Amino acid sequence: MQKTIRFWLFLLFTCTLLTTQAQLQSGPMLGYSDYMEVMVWAQTKKAAKVKIQYWEVGNPSNKRSTDEVNTEKTNAYIAHLYADQVEPGKKYEYEVWVDGKKVVRPYPLQFQTQQLWQFRTDPPAFSFAFGSCAYFSEPEYDRPGTPYGQQYEIFTKIDSLRPDFMVWGGDNNYYREVDWSTRTGMLRRMTHGRSFPQLQSLLARTHHYAIWDDHDYGPNDSDRSFWMKRDALDIFKQFWGNPNYAFDKEGITGTFQWGDCQFFMLDDRWWRAPNELEGSNKDYLGKKQLDWLIDALKFSQATFKFVVCGGQVINPAAQFENYSVYAEEREELLKRIAEQKIPGVVFLSGDRHHTAVHKLQRFNAYPFYDFTISPFTSGPARQTKEEAVSPTLLPETVLTERNFAVMSLSGAKNERVLTVKAYNTRGELKWTKEIKASELK
Repeated sequence: MQKTIRFWLFLLFTCTLLTTQAQLQSGPMLGYSDYMEVMVWAQTKKAAKVKIQYWEVGNPSNKRSTDEVNTEKTNAYIAHLYADQVEPGKKYEYEVWVDGKKVVRPYPLQFQTQQLWQFRTDPPAFSFAFGSCAYFSEPEYDRPGTPYGQQYEIFTKIDSLRPDFMVWGGDNNYYREVDWSTRTGMLRRMTHGRSFPQLQSLLARTHHYAIWDDHDYGPNDSDRSFWMKRDALDIFKQFWGNPNYAFDKEGITGTFQWGDCQFFMLDDRWWRAPNELEGSNKDYLGKKQLDWLIDALKFSQATFKFVVCGGQVINPAAQFENYSVYAEEREELLKRIAEQKIPGVVFLSGDRHHTAVHKLQRFNAYPFYDFTISPFTSGPARQTKEEAVSPTLLPETVLTERNFAVMSLSGAKNERVLTVKAYNTRGELKWTKEIKASELK
């Protein structure tokens, strides 16, 4: 009799667990983290009421709750939840509640707030993951042949290294022909990619920030003429948890800070002229965004100023979609940074389906570095002959396999060091590059 009771109790518990898990389509995902607020993202399978409860690690008796959000079909049943009863420099455990039931996940759920260090201590040490080009295969809508997206275990490797946050450098999903002309198709594609099981633990335990490039904006090589750009913008804002957008209804440009570093998240699509447009002075970032960037860089007091752009900035080979194809505007950007004597600028880019670091030596000024990290799961590509002989290329940093980078900041306030480590899908360390803040002044 007791065995029968235990069996039915176990069956009831298992069914309840499966039911609550099934209520979530994907997530939870951690969005931005600040001193007094953290954003948490979740997606349900149908209309539902969603909230999170959270508590400081070690103090589960003092639980707090976000406002409850109703998910709706028009926004792919997505909830943006704001933990606004937090304090700086703390770690919190949390749980997701859907329609009054706790959703159980098979990994710990935890977020953090940023440390208030200014005028008190040296900047905190921290690390972040970076990369680009994540293709999530769906055979019935992919091109025939060998699957273009593979080795999704790369996300479990990133998760295992426990970075504080992750910056997605564009092409974070790939719209297909069936997707990019309707809101229905675009929402479905983003939902498909976000739901991959290999992503879920990384989403739930690491804070995420993102820009886009052509494939998660529209068709291949898409530009300012894309007819669904406003839907694409709304969908990007639904699926990511960036803290701000500089131009509200135009583009994804924004910025955030972590420790003594600031990240300038650029949009290389919204104002971009077609690649093949005749004429010399073509828009890449566009005047409005370029002016904003220079102003924001000049205002920033950050030790390292990371400029995140979908395409390569420093590589001088004018190929594919890098900034050198738009030579006049690229020259203006580099010239204005030099004229304003802005220290600490480092470029982060993607797109090229291989990894490479470019270093531009400048007369009477510190060198510019551009870390191109690509791809996550998309098909790798070799360098072109022109890039392979580029005078700015650091050949020891070239990788033509799927990979990612973890970038770490450490050291006292006046001795900060950036350490970049590139790993392949198996988590094997391929190269390390170190830059001292004193070298970028």
